[in-house]
Amino acid sequence: MKTPEIRTPLPGPRAQHLIALDSTYVSPSYTRVYPLVAERGEGLWIQDVDGNRFLDFTAGIAVNATGHCHPKVVQAIKDQADRLLHMSGTDFYYTAQIALAEKLASLAPGEGTKRVYFGNSGAEAVEAAFKLARWHTKRELNIAFFGAFHGRTMGALSLTASKTVQKKYYNPLVPGITHIPYAYCYRCAYNLTYPQCHLYCVQWVEDTLFRTTVPAEEVAAIFVEPIQGEGGYIVPPPEFHKAFYAIAKKYGILYVTDEVQSGMGRTGKMFAIEHFGVAPDIMALAKGIASGMPLGAMVAPANIMDWEAGSHASTFGGNPLACQAAMATIELLEGSLMANAAAQGERLLGSLRDMQQRFECMGDVRGQGLMVGVELVKDRQSKAPAADWRGRIIQRAFEKGLLILGCGQNSIRFCPSLTVSAEEIDVGLSIFEECVKEIAG
Repeated sequence: MKTPEIRTPLPGPRAQHLIALDSTYVSPSYTRVYPLVAERGEGLWIQDVDGNRFLDFTAGIAVNATGHCHPKVVQAIKDQADRLLHMSGTDFYYTAQIALAEKLASLAPGEGTKRVYFGNSGAEAVEAAFKLARWHTKRELNIAFFGAFHGRTMGALSLTASKTVQKKYYNPLVPGITHIPYAYCYRCAYNLTYPQCHLYCVQWVEDTLFRTTVPAEEVAAIFVEPIQGEGGYIVPPPEFHKAFYAIAKKYGILYVTDEVQSGMGRTGKMFAIEHFGVAPDIMALAKGIASGMPLGAMVAPANIMDWEAGSHASTFGGNPLACQAAMATIELLEGSLMANAAAQGERLLGSLRDMQQRFECMGDVRGQGLMVGVELVKDRQSKAPAADWRGRIIQRAFEKGLLILGCGQNSIRFCPSLTVSAEEIDVGLSIFEECVKEIAG
């Protein structure tokens, strides 16, 4: 069994040199959490430029669904590279894009024929969904949620409500978007705790929001993450999406789910919204869809994706290499990896909840499949956020050879590749527990 191996002080000499070059030539807008300079990856393991080996529980921010450099995905890319690198699906046809569109259409929840628009990223998929919702409904207003992260292009950023730094100096953004709390009860003034709370939340939207400030007949879409990602890996109550979907249908509003982080098998089902029994009107996909290749997709029923030629397009979206990587990824997901995500996710969640009993600093532990979040708090009684401890635990984990990231105000996210083994789960959690004990125990 592999374990992390740290051979040099971090960052090592080669990493220090490259980080210095990066600071000179690369945009300072990127958010680097710790000084990892990756050289190669295999499965759950990353080796840096100085030969240090890390256990990766980030999967490249939930991108490498099949692990780093899965041989079947790599081979699919190599085979396609020998045949065709690019021909632009905007103006021409090619087999790889058509085949992937057919496959995604067959996988999407709901009845009837689906259509697929291809871009290069999650932001582009959301941007396309934003434009399609306006085109199809001929309405200008939209609803999104506080804590949401939908991307950094201007339309996707307008829907985002995660951190002010993401919007600072970019106003005015796209108008007509109203943000409301996610999984929140206006009666309890707290995140949904009781089964009946989601009904009150929806009732507030209908009785107050639609009555006072937002005319329901002018709302094009509700944009929502099935499980909120950057906002804190928040899993809403079981009836949350059904209730909001029902109100959307009542007023002719499209229900748009952002599956960029939660989709493609991460939660144990192909799409996280399937856990909630809702078939969305539009769905945005990216990240894990092509195991590291740049690809985004927007999926909708044919009667909704009814825009005309020239309404929206992308030169590189649905590139042949990315499409073949996605086909190989989906084959692996359907083979055993979704089942593994469900099984290992239970192990991960159960182990973290056991650990929670030993550490007062571990607040809520929540998740679905391999999308698990842990809140860091000063103590469980006050639930006071401990963002400083969160940051120090992440740094200490890096020093010990475990890669993890934060989300929300004070949470740590665990999103390893879907190939993760029980032994790797145990190794990662052993390191995590050491860090919690050292920093906040």
